[in-house]
Amino acid sequence: MKEIEELEDLADRVYHRMIDKPAKDWGMNIESWDWVPGVGVISILAYGQLTGNAEAIDYVNQWAVRNKHLSEQVKVINSMAPYAIFPELYRISGERWYLETAIQIGDWMLKDAPRTREGAYEHTVTEDAEFSEQVWADTLFMAVLFLARLARLTGNSKYAKEAEFQLLVHLRLLQDPHTDVLFHGWNCADRHHMSSARWARANAWVMLASPWIVEEIGSLTPVAEEIVDRYRQLAEGLRDFQGENGLWGTVMDQPEFYTETSGSAGIAAGWIAGMRMGWLDDTYKEAVDRTLNGVMERLDPDGTVQGVSGGTPVMPSIAAYQEIPCYPTLYGQGLTLILLSLAHAEMRGPCDKYSTNVS
Repeated sequence: MKEIEELEDLADRVYHRMIDKPAKDWGMNIESWDWVPGVGVISILAYGQLTGNAEAIDYVNQWAVRNKHLSEQVKVINSMAPYAIFPELYRISGERWYLETAIQIGDWMLKDAPRTREGAYEHTVTEDAEFSEQVWADTLFMAVLFLARLARLTGNSKYAKEAEFQLLVHLRLLQDPHTDVLFHGWNCADRHHMSSARWARANAWVMLASPWIVEEIGSLTPVAEEIVDRYRQLAEGLRDFQGENGLWGTVMDQPEFYTETSGSAGIAAGWIAGMRMGWLDDTYKEAVDRTLNGVMERLDPDGTVQGVSGGTPVMPSIAAYQEIPCYPTLYGQGLTLILLSLAHAEMRGPCDKYSTNVS
């Protein structure tokens, strides 16, 4: 691991790059309500909690105050992401609006959110596009994480049970039995993985979201042993595709494709989260350190994270993933910030272990 002061300095730069330069472009505009700013504020909250930065936590609260009017515009799975900060903001502020809104949204997810024939959430987006009967790996981070946090806040097992089911069904539908890593998506109607791309950032969303979800729901509902088994298989499968520079190709089994920073940061952050849960052993530390080195080489002096691929639906072919351009985004900043924050927390001392009710 790097020196703790170096991690603190880099995390501070990445964080301030997210908030200090107002942007209107899609990738860096934090003053909106969708998955991109959602990942941004989720990561800033995690940064504040893991490093003890009260200013960052206050920023998240002020962001919610400024942007809460935008939350009423549309309900789709991808726009659930910002709600993941509401449970903690309610604990901090006691503001009833956070609790009442979170429960309203959680109940919408249980009763009205569109689902595929397997019961998985259909990946709906704010853009003018439909992905009927499609399951995407992104959903676990963008929507199910919020549901799990709501479960812990309210102590209501109905949210926990749904989060556990969604985690399990996504793993079952997306995990490749030959390599143990995940495909980007699954078409429930046609019964195939569409382009069958083993996309790095899809794996990152699941690698990080899975332990965070179980951390929230483990005391409220039994968590299937299959989830932990599949997570460990995924973690090991990802090690097989890690490059010498610590990073993964944007499609990880295509060695000629460009290496991508956000997916790489998210995978390594997920490994740390898995070790904190006791799901992974310490042999992953060396692989995490390699990723840290590789990611840090992609940080500009002002904290901009380079080498981040743009918004990526399930593409029509594997070759099409190589055509996605790279540019700075809040999710690239955010996944890097989470990795730096988790690494910082590990260096500070022993972490709390969560006991999970596994059946």
